[in-house]
Amino acid sequence: MGLPKMADDKDNMTPDSNLSRTDSPLADEADSQATSSNSPNGAASEPVFQPITDPSQRSVMTESEIAKSQDNGHTAISYALKHDPAVSKQNNPPPYWLIILLAIAIMTTGLIIGSFWLGVAGTAVAFLASLRVIGTPLKYALTELISEQQWRITVATLGLVSALLGMLVLSGTLEQVRLGWGLVDWEAIGALGEVLGALGQILIAVLAVYVAWRQYVISKDLTIQQNLITQQQTIDTYFQGISDLVLDEEGLLEDWPQERAIAEGRTAAILSSVDAGGKAKVLRFLSRSKLLTPLMRDRRLGRAMLDGVGGYQEDRNFGIRVIDLGVMLAAADLSGTDLRWTDLSDANLIRANLGRCDLVKANLSRTILVDANLAGADLMGTRLFYGSASTATPRSRTEIPDYTTGTCTGAVIENADFTSAQRISEEQRQYCCAWGGSKTRLTIPGGCDGIANKLGR
Repeated sequence: MGLPKMADDKDNMTPDSNLSRTDSPLADEADSQATSSNSPNGAASEPVFQPITDPSQRSVMTESEIAKSQDNGHTAISYALKHDPAVSKQNNPPPYWLIILLAIAIMTTGLIIGSFWLGVAGTAVAFLASLRVIGTPLKYALTELISEQQWRITVATLGLVSALLGMLVLSGTLEQVRLGWGLVDWEAIGALGEVLGALGQILIAVLAVYVAWRQYVISKDLTIQQNLITQQQTIDTYFQGISDLVLDEEGLLEDWPQERAIAEGRTAAILSSVDAGGKAKVLRFLSRSKLLTPLMRDRRLGRAMLDGVGGYQEDRNFGIRVIDLGVMLAAADLSGTDLRWTDLSDANLIRANLGRCDLVKANLSRTILVDANLAGADLMGTRLFYGSASTATPRSRTEIPDYTTGTCTGAVIENADFTSAQRISEEQRQYCCAWGGSKTRLTIPGGCDGIANKLGR
């Protein structure tokens, strides 16, 4: 059968069109088998397939002929693999197990009869045959365990170490080291090792103590941080509760004593459970919310009265506070806190620690500051009394305060400590020197020369 030819122009040929068989014997035999299978009469004979040797006769085949060629090629390859002696030899390797058993028998015979060469021959054959069988699987197993790159690095490292050792031996350095090794005082080295061991144990103990201390510091810091978070959550809850009571239609700004009592109870509880910073936050919130200020109220309904400019009107003589601090801050620690513009009037701050506080524009009129610590506090604009320093006097339990002249409107500052108080005004200095007592006069910045001690003690 012949292939259909197209134009004789060789430039129209494509690489895929060169589908002719090679002139090898295997290809001829495979082509004969393929031609026989495609003969019209279906005979089992093997006619010879005539390859196209002339390049001009090679042309593009149709799709059906390409498929037939592929089938014929597969049949030819199968036939070649089946009948090629070289391939058959590779698929049937020699019986190494039989060789190994025969070698073992020869080695055993040589050992029994005492024949050295016979035993050596059997041993060598058994070793080589066994190595031939085990070598390839062993190589694959080692390749799975260790990569080729790791093998190269390992062998290179071994070669490097061997080369260095050889250099030491050839140069005589190893012999010198051996001679020096024999001159070493091993007892001294042993004693030195014991000393170093003791020092190592001491260092380990010191390191253990340091690690324990660091863990304690970290744990302490975490505990403080957690306490601050918990405290802030408690304060936020308090703010929300007070706000709900105040903003209610019949809230705490109305004349409802029970609601005011609940608010005071909540305030007393929160002030006793938070630190100095937390107390300052609560006081600033209450003061700026006008909950600590005495407000003028309607005598019939008890409602706070507006001052006409968007706020509530104060009444220092007869006004009612939503929350009365009373003795909530007695002996309280408020040191180093921010209490600017805070209304602490009429509060009992006996033995309170206000050291280094920012009391700018704070209202401390009629506040009890007996034995209080105000060392280093900023007193710029702090109200200690109403009126003038010459007419103002400390509060009294029996007399009604006069907020015009300042009589009975001043803070009680007996035995208070004003050491290093900052930005104290002249009127403040005169009042403190006049009504602070002998102990307080010694702590007033600027001294009290020329100012009478009106307290008399």
